[in-house]
This record gives sequence, structure tokens and C-alpha cells, in this order.
Amino acid sequence: MIFIMLTFISRNRISLSLAVFNGLVACWLAGFTNLSFYRNMSQLSSYQGIGNYFFVFMTFVLLSTFYFFVLQLLNWRKTAKTLSILLIVITGMTSYFVNQLGVEISPSQIENVAQTDLHETLDLLSLPFLFWCIVTVVLPIFILCFIQIRQESFKKVALTKLASLVVALAVMGGGLFSFYGQYAPIFREHRQLKSQISPMNVLSSGTSYIRKQFKHTNKKLVPYGLDAHVVATAAQSKPKILVVVVGETARAQNFSLDGYGKETNPELSKLDIINFNNASSCGTQTSVSVPCMFSGMPRKDYDEGLASHREGLLDIAQRAGYQVTWIDNNSGCKGTCTRIKNYISPKDDPRYQKWCDNGECRDGILIDALTDYLKTLDVGHLKQSQLIVLHQMGSHGPAYYKRYPPEFKKFTPTCETNNIQNCDHAALINTYDNTILYTDHILASTIGLLKQQPVATSMLYLSDHGESTGESGLYLHGTPYMVAPKEQTHIPMLFWFSQQWPEQSQIDQCLSRYEDSAWSQDNLFPTVLGLLNIQTQVLDEKLNMLTSCKGQI
Repeated sequence: MIFIMLTFISRNRISLSLAVFNGLVACWLAGFTNLSFYRNMSQLSSYQGIGNYFFVFMTFVLLSTFYFFVLQLLNWRKTAKTLSILLIVITGMTSYFVNQLGVEISPSQIENVAQTDLHETLDLLSLPFLFWCIVTVVLPIFILCFIQIRQESFKKVALTKLASLVVALAVMGGGLFSFYGQYAPIFREHRQLKSQISPMNVLSSGTSYIRKQFKHTNKKLVPYGLDAHVVATAAQSKPKILVVVVGETARAQNFSLDGYGKETNPELSKLDIINFNNASSCGTQTSVSVPCMFSGMPRKDYDEGLASHREGLLDIAQRAGYQVTWIDNNSGCKGTCTRIKNYISPKDDPRYQKWCDNGECRDGILIDALTDYLKTLDVGHLKQSQLIVLHQMGSHGPAYYKRYPPEFKKFTPTCETNNIQNCDHAALINTYDNTILYTDHILASTIGLLKQQPVATSMLYLSDHGESTGESGLYLHGTPYMVAPKEQTHIPMLFWFSQQWPEQSQIDQCLSRYEDSAWSQDNLFPTVLGLLNIQTQVLDEKLNMLTSCKGQI
């Protein structure tokens, strides 16, 4: 049927006026690709039955009229097809993630996409995505190619535009006035709905992101913690090694340490760790959470613009005399390690390619890289204390099945595709649980390696954010924090200290009493400085987890 229709179109070019052409494009942009938005509007309205269907239809009319108004303002005969094709491409490609995965296109989500790498981007591609693009991008563009926009006098086009714009304003005004009692509370209480409307979501969020980038470009570096220095007893001042493991997309709900029904932490559960089961993230995506946790700003006061050009935790530790090293198996440090002297990317090193497949590497690469790095330090004669950050690939989706080696495929059946919305939910959870099981092994292996060192060592682990795996129709992460589900904000967080660590037993005993307390990534900056015995005026002792232990250590 489609072939017959396309053949007919190709042999019979359709001649339309500019206004009609813009109207058809507007209806397409407002229609099929926004099913998720209309579904949510239907659920949020107070109408029932036919009244609800009419309300949704009027929402479509208003959105179509708005797009028609914009196209009438911008489109002229020679530019109409080019602009329309661009909008169709944007709408088709992004609407898949909105409709199928529940992703909301916000400025933060645009930033997330802009800062990801090629391999993570390729993980988002699938056959259903390709089919969706054929239906929503290729076919409409093919049809547009056989539409001829009639050449009319400038006077006629201008008058038509003027009249249509007046009519469009009247329709929008009348529709909004008639249903104001519905739209006002819906959009006031559910502001995230605008991030589901394609292509408006991409254009609006993209503009905000670009404007923010220009605003932050070439800003002068703001020094922070210039007075930082080590204050410690003779025992505390001996060289030591602190490893901070930044997890990726791990949520506390799937850690058996935090009460999950399946045994996803078999190795860590046998170790002497301090596990905090009520920790939360600063954001719902890496590009927000990682800079935030190292910035020294609490989430409620976090200023992304300031964080982009102000020194942070790693700068302060380096200034105080620590050698700071970032070992990365993700898509970079998001600006937090820009000024440190030692950045290691083992996935680019031929020695570690056994962990990699097509440029994506499992986190075992971090253990090998850390082992080799410690060998270069001659730890037995360590001269300088070390702060080392390991940045995991962790449980990054949607290709969860790629994140662990075959021997960690404990929970079956699994979802062996990145088309996760079509997987059986139990299989999807099994696959995600296997990534947590592998993270458990990576953390236990890190602790095992640190135990072998002849100096005081410690490990802190916390994930950057959580993940939705189909709950309430949401997948992945990046939902605006105010409306984000707990799956995206409730993160695992744990500490381990070697017996050589100064006051290890007192710290363990003290912090163990606060395992159920509410902590967050806000606590990382001051607590790490406290553990490193770094004193500075910018350290907020109220957020230092060790403050509660004063007088006991």
C-alpha cells in the first residue's frame, strides 16, 4: 500500500500554496510524534469519556496552530522545504526516545548528549529506532520532495500570511481561553510536559544549552581554597592513598547491601565496609552530578556556570600537596580534572585492550590500570600522598548486557539488546542486576588491591546517579531533578579503610552508627578533605561526615 502511494506521488507532483504546505507540515510536527505528550495530557485532564477525547483533540489543534503560526512567519517559497526537512529530522529522531523510553528533552539532556562519546551514542541505536526514523523522517521527507509549492505574487503571499497569522492567533487565543481551567493547573504542576513536545523541546532546550555555553566560554578561572594546607599529627601525615570510585548509573534499590532481595553484592558483603543506605545524588546525569560533587557547592546552591570555571576538590587537594590522578573508563571527567597533572585513559592504551570491544571497555580495565599505576609509585617508599579517582562505565545503559563479562551473567534470562523498552521487564532487571554484580566485583577487587599496599589506604564509592528501568514508563536517566523518581536519585555509597589508616577503628565505629542517616553527594567534598587532613576556610564542617566523630578520633 505504501509502495503504491509513493509510486503515485512520484508520478504526480502535488502543487500546493505556501500556506497549505505550512499547514500540512505543522500538523505532522504536532501529530503522531507527540503521542506520549497527548497520552499524559489525557491522564491529567479532569474530563472523562468524549470530553477527554475532545480536550486532547483541541490540544492537537492548538499545537498545530502554533507550529503553523511559526512556519508562516519563517517559511518562504525557496526556504520552506529546507526548514521543514530540518524540523522533521529533529522531530523524528528525538521523538523516539520521548515516546519509547520516556526521556524528557531538557537543556541538561542536550548537555548530556553533547558531552557523551561516540560509543555511548551508538549504544542508543537499534532496529526499532531505525524503523521509527524511516516512518517519521524518511517517508515524510520523500513525500515533501514531490510536493511543488506554487509560485505566487509577493502581494498575495504577504496578504495570505497576514490573514492566516490573525486567524492562527484567534484560534490559539480562543482555545487557550476555553480550556484555561485545564491547561493552567496541568502545566503549572507538570512543567516537564513541555520537554515532551517535539520539536519544540529540542529547539528550546538546545537554544538554552548553546546560550549557556557562550555565557561560560573564556571565563577567568576562579581560585578556590587558596589557604588549603595539611594539618595532621605525625601519624596522620605519613603518605597514604585514598581512592574515590565514581560509579555510573548504579541505583541503591538494586544493591543487596541496601536491602535488595537478590544477592548483588556477594563480595562486598564479606568485607569490613561502611555502607550508607540513604544517599542521594546531586543530579540525574553525569554532566551535572560529577561536577557538582567535586565543586564544593551543595545541590540546592549548585551553580553550573560557576563550577565550570572555579577550582574544586581536586585542585585543592593538589595545592595542599597531594598527587591527584584521574583514571577514566567513561566519557571524561566533565571538567573536574582539567587542571590536575595526571589523567590516565587506559581504554586508549594497547596494554589493556583485552577489556575492550569496539572502543567500549569493561571496568576490569580500571583494576589493571590502577595496579600498574601503583607499581610506578614504588609504594613501599611512597614520598607523596595520593588521591586517585576511578571513573567507571558501571551500569551505563541502554546496552546493559555489554557492561559485564560472561562469568557475571548470574541472573537470567537477560535482555541482550539496547532496545530495552521491548524486553521482558524481568529480563531487563536481571541484566541490570548483573551490572551491579560486576560493580560489586570491581569494588571488592579495588579493596583487595589496596589491602596489599604497605601504606594506609582507603576507598570511597558513590554512584553519579541512578537509573529508571521501566518504572512508570521511564527508562534511563536525566529526568529533571524536581520530578525525578527515586530510582534516578537514590544512589549507593560506601567507605572502606585499611587497618593502617589513622584512627581506622574509631572512624569505622563512629560512621557505622550513621549508616541509616540521610547523606548525599554534598558530603563528598568536605569529607574527602577531612580524610586527607586538609584544612581550608571553604570546608563546610557541617557537611563533613567526620564531624559527628569529633572527640572520638
